[in-house]
Amino acid sequence: MNAVELALEKQRLLLEIARQRAELSDHADGLAPLLGAADRVHAGLRWAARHPEIAAGGIAFVAAVRPGVRRFLWRWGKRAAFVAWQVWRRGGNWPGKPPSWPSTSLSR
Repeated sequence: MNAVELALEKQRLLLEIARQRAELSDHADGLAPLLGAADRVHAGLRWAARHPEIAAGGIAFVAAVRPGVRRFLWRWGKRAAFVAWQVWRRGGNWPGKPPSWPSTSLSR
């Protein structure tokens, strides 16, 4: 192929890409509300991660007001503590814990 044929092929491919982008955009218009809701949920979770004291206060308030919620939180809190202990014990990535290095045996 010479330079002119390559330039024409490149131009044809760029036009095909533009057509495919427009078609994909038309098909994705129906997903816009769903993706917008997912973005809002993600933003809310990021906000809650930056302000854990507010989330903990809300949970504590609900637990104080409703006794059924208190039992539910106690039961799941025990399970979460057990899972966290298992992850920590097995050397998982844990905040504040140094990375576990493979042990080197000197008795080879």
